[in-house]
Amino acid sequence: MRAFTIKNLKDFMNQLLLADTFDYFSVSEASITTFVTFSIDGSLHPDFYDSDTAARLKAAGKSQVRWSGIKSWCYSVIRGKRTPVSFRFIFLLPEDRSRALCESSQAPVEPDNIAALFLNIHYNGTALTVTTGTSLKIFTLDKTLEHAFDNAVQKFLLEHGIDFEME
Repeated sequence: MRAFTIKNLKDFMNQLLLADTFDYFSVSEASITTFVTFSIDGSLHPDFYDSDTAARLKAAGKSQVRWSGIKSWCYSVIRGKRTPVSFRFIFLLPEDRSRALCESSQAPVEPDNIAALFLNIHYNGTALTVTTGTSLKIFTLDKTLEHAFDNAVQKFLLEHGIDFEME
């Protein structure tokens, strides 16, 4: 796990809400507190869709909404004259990218044993932090995958010009 404190909040928010920087991440959950708290469970509900679309989602293994699918709604809640009291977004690295990272890092973990690689974005009213997290379906003392994901997130932030300090 690694924590990054974001130095330029406005730039980060533009990348999060207006650019496509984070669009490929899946959303586990989101919470935005303004005058009330808006909560989103990122789980897709196949019953909402017609049977063909539900079958395609299931065949593709898609169980979570992508950030691109709810970003505009979140933007509409956040924008305005007043800054939100707080917000939290929990993103998941998509399975294909988790698998690729696991294989490229040569972690001694089978890709099927990765429960999730998390990117937690939290704003508490004054500071914004991005924290990584790794969840495996098995127990291991090996931290190869965790370190690879931490480094990948750091590289991602640098490549997108996001200014941060590591905690």
